[in-house]
Amino acid sequence: MEKANSIIQEMAFHNQVLPEDIPKIDLYIDQVIQLFESNFSESKRHPDEKILTKTMINNYAKGKLFYPVQNKKYSRNHIMLISLIYQMKSALSINDVKLVLNGINEKAAQKELDLERFYQSYLKLQQGNTEIFADALDQQVAEASKQTADDEDAEELEQVLLIASLVHTSNLYRRAAEKLVDRMAKGANE
Repeated sequence: MEKANSIIQEMAFHNQVLPEDIPKIDLYIDQVIQLFESNFSESKRHPDEKILTKTMINNYAKGKLFYPVQNKKYSRNHIMLISLIYQMKSALSINDVKLVLNGINEKAAQKELDLERFYQSYLKLQQGNTEIFADALDQQVAEASKQTADDEDAEELEQVLLIASLVHTSNLYRRAAEKLVDRMAKGANE
């Protein structure tokens, strides 16, 4: 239990670009990068890791992962879309992210969707996911400890089992997300 709490404390779940963090004025690319760097700095694995770069944002724009910017400035909606892309790209391919966000982009560009309201819903789900994760992590730590209790190298074996279990859980979630993406693609092609 203590091990799970220690891991959770180090993970900086609170790091996110909240709507109230986004200025009411449009931002240049350097300002967007600075906003993400400041909001996600605690979640970096290594200090020199980049959260977002000009190249990444330009590639997202060229790949049409978000609707076109005006006068090289990014609106609040663009920043919320970039935040969604940032979160999704760690588990999905860029093509999958594009497919998932395509309808949202079109509706947001046409002002047919209150993107801030949608984004708030996402943040609320994210908070619930954090609580579910914390409970599941406690269970996985306890089970790994139980499985290795009688072993001479219990601590190392427990860590390896826990890492393998977490990777497996991550893969299950990623594969479930990919199945949903495939269903979206199939529905779009029908």
